[in-house]
Amino acid sequence: MTPSDRQLHVLYLVGVALNAIGLAYAIDSGEYLFAGTFVLILAYIVFRFRLTR
Repeated sequence: MTPSDRQLHVLYLVGVALNAIGLAYAIDSGEYLFAGTFVLILAYIVFRFRLTR
């Protein structure tokens, strides 16, 4: 069973929201290496989201 486009969009948006929260927390804590990782993951999720639209 493959997920529909609507399900994928919701999943990608949840991923973006969770990564944005993690990014804000990492920057607030001064953990810039983790923040960089969250930026890379966020960029990848946004890229994949744009491919499905």
